[in-house]
Amino acid sequence: MPEAGNRRLEGGGDGAVGGEGASPFPPLHDRVQVAVFGGSFNPPHVAHAMVAGWLSWAGRADEVWLVPTFAHAFAKELRPFERRVAACAALAELVGPWVSVCTIEAELPTPSFTIATLDALASRFPAHRFRLVVGADNLAVKSQWRDWARIEAEYSPIVVGRGVAVSPSAPCFPDISSTEVRRRLAAGESVDDLVPGSVLAAWLGT
Repeated sequence: MPEAGNRRLEGGGDGAVGGEGASPFPPLHDRVQVAVFGGSFNPPHVAHAMVAGWLSWAGRADEVWLVPTFAHAFAKELRPFERRVAACAALAELVGPWVSVCTIEAELPTPSFTIATLDALASRFPAHRFRLVVGADNLAVKSQWRDWARIEAEYSPIVVGRGVAVSPSAPCFPDISSTEVRRRLAAGESVDDLVPGSVLAAWLGT
């Protein structure tokens, strides 16, 4: 999808969301390569978990920071930010200790674009190398992204496919969408095969 809008960072290195007074960033380690995996996560699902796992297992990144959108640039209706952050934290806990949840977009001016989020991270953590995780379908609409050329030059995107393989270097993950999850829930259908139970409970606030 095109420019996803505001992403805000928060959480601990074990994937748990920080409490009151907690740092909005994962704990600092030595210089690491960080995959910035942003999105609405409305809700996060098993394909998100697969991507977060692959990024580490395939050596694409030392850490994965899930960056939930704070307020969508295209004014899409979203579950409350706190619920989506909690759901991402539940997903991170299931995947592994290299996955954390960040909420920097709550601190940034709105609307906040991906390039602004990446620049803010690079400014605060100059020792780290940040790379943007982007879906292959976004490449067809990259002209709609703000400063895409600079994102490519400075944040070396990691391209992942969904449903359709686009190149040998862009692995293909299951074609699962949060839209389908929400449709099933609205119809009273099961989403057990799409969203882990703890993640769904966090997203719903149950």
